[in-house]
Amino acid sequence: MKRTATEIGRMGESAVCRYLMQQGYTIRKRNYRIRGGEIDIIAQKGEILAFVEVKTRYVSETVSPLEWLLPQQQARIIRTAMVYCAEQNPDWTWQPRYDAAAVIIDRGKIVSVEYVENAFDASGLDVII
Repeated sequence: MKRTATEIGRMGESAVCRYLMQQGYTIRKRNYRIRGGEIDIIAQKGEILAFVEVKTRYVSETVSPLEWLLPQQQARIIRTAMVYCAEQNPDWTWQPRYDAAAVIIDRGKIVSVEYVENAFDASGLDVII
């Protein structure tokens, strides 16, 4: 039975959360949404606050999931992260980092998780909150 895109996305996000917790991160929030933006996972380890975009795809797809992370989406994630930080603590001292994870599934099972720290940053992007 083929899973829906939402089910596939949740499956990938859960796998990345497990990975992050194994690496010593605390999951602060999943699927944080504001008007015009969403962040799949917000995780913290010490002073690092990782804003993680998760792309989950079937093994049969020829394009790497990380290739789907376009500059427009990066700008939305950065803007959404800025709103999150301002809501949590206007005087925040966290070091924000923008990570990405590619999850590949085959026959309903996760076959790989690729995690990229500092997958992108705000340089060169026009981001206004």
